[in-house]
Amino acid sequence: MDEIKNEFESDELLIQQEFDALLQDYINSNHRRKVELITKAFNFAKQAHQGVKRRSGEPYIMHPLAVARIVCREIGLGSTSISAALLHDVVEDTEFTVEDIKAMFGEKIATIVDGLTKISGGIFGEQASAQAENFRKLLLTMSDDIRVILIKIADRLHNMRTLGSMLPSKQYKIAGETLYLYAPLAHRLGLFSIKTELEDLSFKYEHPEEYRQIKEKLDASENMRQDAFTRFAQPLEARLNKLGVAYEMKARVKSIYSIWNKMQAKGVSFEEVYDIFAVRIIFDQANGVDEKNQCWDIYSVITDIYKLRPDRIRDWVSRPKANGYQALHVTVMGPDGEWIEVQIRSRRMDDIAEKGFAAHWKYKEHNVEEDTELDKWLKTITEILENPNPNALDFLDTIKLNLFALEIFVFTPRGDIKTLPQEATALDFAYALHTNLGNQCIGAKVNHKLVPLSHKLQSGDQVEILSSKSQTPQAEWLNFVTTAKAKAKIDYALKKQRKE
Repeated sequence: MDEIKNEFESDELLIQQEFDALLQDYINSNHRRKVELITKAFNFAKQAHQGVKRRSGEPYIMHPLAVARIVCREIGLGSTSISAALLHDVVEDTEFTVEDIKAMFGEKIATIVDGLTKISGGIFGEQASAQAENFRKLLLTMSDDIRVILIKIADRLHNMRTLGSMLPSKQYKIAGETLYLYAPLAHRLGLFSIKTELEDLSFKYEHPEEYRQIKEKLDASENMRQDAFTRFAQPLEARLNKLGVAYEMKARVKSIYSIWNKMQAKGVSFEEVYDIFAVRIIFDQANGVDEKNQCWDIYSVITDIYKLRPDRIRDWVSRPKANGYQALHVTVMGPDGEWIEVQIRSRRMDDIAEKGFAAHWKYKEHNVEEDTELDKWLKTITEILENPNPNALDFLDTIKLNLFALEIFVFTPRGDIKTLPQEATALDFAYALHTNLGNQCIGAKVNHKLVPLSHKLQSGDQVEILSSKSQTPQAEWLNFVTTAKAKAKIDYALKKQRKE
């Protein structure tokens, strides 16, 4: 009896400590103080999951608490999301309904919990098609409230961190699904550190031997890297201090998964991967000084000391990536004769790079444009979702096309910029402008030269679409378009033609 009592007391202590830590994370953030709401959600969830244990043996409520802490500390969201994270398994695992949540916590939190309940479980296995349908529901909810997907990613991250207590068959399935779907989603939402951790954890369970070998080599070469970084940083520090910039400089090591990817893609050994570490300079924006100008001032200091590799300049300060990422990347010849990439970011850019769009809210008072690239992306996803598509697994692949794609920038004749995935064709561009223009497209002029519909576009191309009212979508178009929107629209038009 005493044993049960002791276990109960130690569980209670554990739960209370984790909840106190969550409140501390929240109080340290810059959100409005709504501690009562979070406390109410915690007490409700704790009561609902009372007596239930996870596979690891700890009280079940520790999982929603951990997810809430990721949502708060690592993604940077506020009380609505934290409360929804605490409640995210209540409807699925207990007697309570979405209506109960709505009565207690209001419409907004209930909608998010409902979205999370609909997409619980995995997207593979016997239920693959039903799960893909669920994923479609998830993305529809996502276009209503992006917080559903952000909390789902936090949920998956905690499951991956505690995957060790699962059966091996389950580990393999969850790891595969994480790499297939959640890592690219996190990447597309700009959650860079979470994306990296999800990839590394998945890789560790899918390829344990390769993971171990790379980790051992990284550990063994740690001191060498540290020395190389110190030699590189010293002359820079002297010059930057003279400039009067408040900054921090650190070495960032490539993740195990990216190193393995590079070894596979280039067919090289660990020792031949030249960019295992990069240097990151994060500066605090000086009053009244433009962030962009500060980036270029730091660039000048670096290139005064080290020889520049001009083909490796990446200016994402003037033109952020579609997931919100901003930075200036330069590659220079280090003192030991090796190429080193330097990433220059302001504190704001670094926050956005690590926490993604969640960090945009933190800077809202500095008039961040509401119509971010994310909204545009959600809009294209919503368009695909609204198209009747019978095979939900095709749909998953279509979405993945857009999740993984790297971007190119293309101009309309009027100088408007459109973002498209790499490998996009003139026909993809036509559909990006308007469905009717895509359906009636007969060709295009790229940089004033006539090209066929299948012509692959390059970044910086100026594209004019030529159309004819008598043109209708052709089945062979599906062989060369690459964007999800174009595929879905052509599919839809062809089905319609067949019915007629």
